[in-house]
Amino acid sequence: MTLGEAAGPGGLGADLHLELGAGGSRRAALTRALREAVRGGRLAPGTPLPPYRSLAADLGIARNTVADAYAELVAEGWLTSRQGSGTRVADRVAAPTPGPVRPVAPPPLPYDLVQGKPDPSAFPRAAWLAASRRALTAAPHEAFGIGDPQGRIELRRALAAYLARVRGVRTTPDRIVVCSGAAHALRLLSRVLGPAAPWAVEAYGLPFHRSLFGEAGAGTVPVAVDGDGARVAEIPEGAAAVLLTPAHQFPTGGPLHPERRTGVLEWARTSGGLVVEDDYDGEFRYDRRPVGAVQGLDPEATAFLGSVSKALSPALRIGWMCLPAALVDPVVAAKGLREPHTPATEQLTLAEFLDSGAYDRHVRRMRQRYRVRRDRLTAVLAEHVPEVRVTGIAAGLHAVLELPAGTEAAALAAAARHGVAVEGLASYRHPEATGPAPPDGLVVGYATPPDRLYEPALDALCGALGEALRP
Repeated sequence: MTLGEAAGPGGLGADLHLELGAGGSRRAALTRALREAVRGGRLAPGTPLPPYRSLAADLGIARNTVADAYAELVAEGWLTSRQGSGTRVADRVAAPTPGPVRPVAPPPLPYDLVQGKPDPSAFPRAAWLAASRRALTAAPHEAFGIGDPQGRIELRRALAAYLARVRGVRTTPDRIVVCSGAAHALRLLSRVLGPAAPWAVEAYGLPFHRSLFGEAGAGTVPVAVDGDGARVAEIPEGAAAVLLTPAHQFPTGGPLHPERRTGVLEWARTSGGLVVEDDYDGEFRYDRRPVGAVQGLDPEATAFLGSVSKALSPALRIGWMCLPAALVDPVVAAKGLREPHTPATEQLTLAEFLDSGAYDRHVRRMRQRYRVRRDRLTAVLAEHVPEVRVTGIAAGLHAVLELPAGTEAAALAAAARHGVAVEGLASYRHPEATGPAPPDGLVVGYATPPDRLYEPALDALCGALGEALRP
């Protein structure tokens, strides 16, 4: 086994691994090793090879031996050599034929109206970069060591202040645990609460979240949802926790009624259960005053979950839990000292982004932008498909389109034909939910498409709905 350095700036570059083997001349062994590396695809077209002298020194062979091997491979067409650019793998060398691979996913549809995703082009790159520079300049040296699994104290302080001011959360930095998002938070909480008792969940919600509890060995039982949110009086006896979206029921829309807020906290106090509040889009309110967090009414009965996935980007993988005092240590222990955590550099940057007011400015800008998009969605639908009723639009990044009975499947099929990625309301219903048949509908996210594609996306959606509803 030998190593050489591929040519690069100053004559240095990436290491080159070669197996020369034993027996035969060194030139033949080197020629064979290089040929096999190119043929097998390990050395891609255009890859620079080490200079003669560097490779000869690494291999312990004569410089002329390397030069002769290179010359032979150049003559055969495996390599190219030009004055001033050294020796490289020839561009015309075909890549190896791949072996069996997993099926390739179909290409995405051109118009993405799937809920839950902000417009990635709107990420505030300049402001984030400026915050990162300030944060890294001021960071203590220990920030670049093995981190605290609870999260950087700078971020926990910033979050405590921001959430108190904006969401009415009552917490302190020592009650906050930084995680990589809502799914990570639910995994940790389900691990701490254990599989002995099921979780109560809203009859409409993310199937992915329900699957997380199954992975932990805990089942889920549905709680019916109506225009006032979850019917918390129907939480089944023996549930370990109830997962709610009180500020904006997902996906049907609407806040949890005040009487039900106090009712679910009374359930927690009398049963010993935990209220888990998923504040998935708490910053985005349009036609009504912001609804404060349930957690603010009783911090010891509620675990408050949030993230930057909707406001900034899911790529940052930064979330948080504001926990009752008794749960902090068990959750940190479940998280583990060596589990991959959100990088300290990203946590420090977000702390600076919050403290400097850049986060508030970005949210206000995006709130206005998404409100314009929401208004355009409702106006276009009213004009072209007035039989569709748009609901759940006072907040968030999505709307529910209520369809005539029996048309949801046809609408989804038509949307696919028109190049629109969208989801049906039925896919969010708990499989064990009872009661009247669910209404037909589409869950439409209006945040994701870039500006240049938003109007074409709405045109395609209206065309699909017109085709499905007026065959």
